[in-house]
This record gives sequence, C-alpha cells and structure tokens, in this order.
Amino acid sequence: MEVNGYKIDAGAYLSDADLSNANLFNANLTGAHLSGANLFNANLSNANLTKASLFGANLYKADLSNAKLSGANLTDAYLNKANLSNANLRGANLSNADLNKVNLSDSNLSGAYLTKASLYGANLSGAKL
Repeated sequence: MEVNGYKIDAGAYLSDADLSNANLFNANLTGAHLSGANLFNANLSNANLTKASLFGANLYKADLSNAKLSGANLTDAYLNKANLSNANLRGANLSNADLNKVNLSDSNLSGAYLTKASLYGANLSGAKL
C-alpha cells in the first residue's frame, strides 16, 4: 500500500512522514518507525501498530479505534482528541503523552506505562487498567 508517496508496510521507516488525513484503515504497520510523524486526523482504525515506534508523533484527532498498539512506544506523542476506543494498548509506553480528551472507552491499557501522561477529560469508561 502506498499513501502520500510513502510505502506503508510492516517495519516501514516513516519517521517525520506527513501522513495527515491519510486513510490507513486496517494497515499492517507492525514494528514501523513513525517517530515524529504527522498523523493528524488519520484513519488508523483496525491498524496493526504492534511494537511500532510513535515517539513524539502527532496523532491529534486520529482514529485508532480497534487498533493493535501492544508494546508500541508512544512516548511524548500528541493524541489530543484521538479515538482509541476498543484499542489494545497492552504494555504500550505512553509516558509524557498528551491524552487530553481522548476516547479510551473499552480499551486495554493493562501493563501500559502512563508516567506523566496527561489524561484531562479522557473517556476511560469500560477500559481495562
């Protein structure tokens, strides 16, 4: 799959890529390098981002519903107003992440690292902590 001139696949190197508004529904980005990537308003629903690096990525208003993010590195990521409903974040690193007004309903956050993460106004109904 190719989006905005970037090859989207497992292990892809997409650091600092501009994928804003991209449709990445059901994409396989297992182990991908997305540090500093701009994923503003991107559709990542049902995507597999297991063990992906999203350090410092911009995921503002991104749709990550039903996404697989177990073991992913989301340190310093900007996820304000993102939809992470029913997402699997088991063991993910969300240290210092901006999770303000994020929808985390029915998500799996067991074993996730939330040190210094901001969760103001986040929806955690039904989330597994």
